[in-house]
Amino acid sequence: MADRQQTDPAPSWWSRPKEPAEPRPDGAPALRPEDGAEAGRDAGREAGRGPARDPGLDASDPAPDPGPRQDPYGAVPAPREPRYDPWAEQPLHTVDRGSRPRRARAWQLLCAGLAVALLAGGIGGYVGVLAERRSSTRLELPQSAAADRGRAPESVAGIASAALPGVVTLHVRTAAGGGTGTGFVLDGQGHILTNSHVVGDAREMAVTFSTGESVAAELVGRDSGYDLAVVKVSGVRGLQPLNLGNSENVKVGDPVVAIGAPFDLSNTVTAGIISATGRPVTAGGDKGDGSDISYVDALQTDAPINPGNSGGPLLDSAARVVGINSAIRGADKDDPTRQGGSIGLGFAIPVNQGKRVAEELIRTGRATHPVIGVTLDMEYTGDGARVDAKGEDGKPSVVADGPGARAGIKPGDVITKVDGRRVRGGDELIIRIRAHRPGDRLTLAVLREGRERTLEVVLGSANGS
Repeated sequence: MADRQQTDPAPSWWSRPKEPAEPRPDGAPALRPEDGAEAGRDAGREAGRGPARDPGLDASDPAPDPGPRQDPYGAVPAPREPRYDPWAEQPLHTVDRGSRPRRARAWQLLCAGLAVALLAGGIGGYVGVLAERRSSTRLELPQSAAADRGRAPESVAGIASAALPGVVTLHVRTAAGGGTGTGFVLDGQGHILTNSHVVGDAREMAVTFSTGESVAAELVGRDSGYDLAVVKVSGVRGLQPLNLGNSENVKVGDPVVAIGAPFDLSNTVTAGIISATGRPVTAGGDKGDGSDISYVDALQTDAPINPGNSGGPLLDSAARVVGINSAIRGADKDDPTRQGGSIGLGFAIPVNQGKRVAEELIRTGRATHPVIGVTLDMEYTGDGARVDAKGEDGKPSVVADGPGARAGIKPGDVITKVDGRRVRGGDELIIRIRAHRPGDRLTLAVLREGRERTLEVVLGSANGS
């Protein structure tokens, strides 16, 4: 930069013309300002500052350090400390640490690097294992939130919830072995209604509640003609009797729920509808003398009913008992492919009939049967129920002064209707009669000598078995 031409030189302290020396007050030789500058430059050289800047520099260049300035009275100031020039070359300061310490430091760095690498690898592997485990064992699938566990009272779940505490499982031991059936609580005194064929000739009986508690039970009474029985438990608190409905109000298509212990599976709930009403059903007859035959004007249902459901309740949508499950229809006994189990044809005793029989069994231990006082010809294959020509042991087929005799029934008459409902055989006539109470008045359609007559009969009473 020293070779640049100065086009507009400006006077400055390092380039102004020389001035005459000024006399000093103490009489010493006078000094010119430039003499002080020369002395300052000499002092700067001695202090290691290097040669003075060339006075011919451009005014735009950085101003050089002038060094010590000349005191006009001749005093020379102490030289300044050299300034640090960041652009000047600086000497390199190195320290010789020797070869062995340098190699030791290299090994330390290598070991530290290896340790860091091993630590990082271990942490990475552990994190990877945790991620793999979490991804394989803690897989979170979408699921709906917990909903209200309550159910509408008329739903199957609501009906089951209301009725299950009052349904029991019966375990019966007889001389021939044992069996399982179902029953339900009638009152707070411990009376339980079930089927007669469940109880049979029991030697021991145990009742198991829906809670799993089991207690011994004793027989109160049974009637095989209605296939109903009452047993009783003692010392049990908190019994929950089921509400009884009215089977006269049942209509085809009404939803129903069955509860029982099919194949000893307690507290089993099934659902269906009423598929027919007033279905004449006879069951039993295993003894051969007809003493164990039951005649039921049944409610038919497609709710699955299987062995072990017998005696359990058939409930309507208000959890009221409308029937007592009693029988099922299966394949013919002679069919080699016949299998046990429900095929959608179950039959229940109407609760109105069950209520009457249960009350009589609790009160007297026996049930009464409504009768018309005639002997029927069970071999008759025509349409209707024919009165036999003779009764048992040669007695008259129409009991003298009995309900039938007072109504005008004669031997050989064929009864074709009861209260307007058609009768197709002797079993069906018995079923229609037993659906009523003793003392009820019925209208009979009777065919005699080709002419149909209408007779009024008041039902009598006979003791059941």
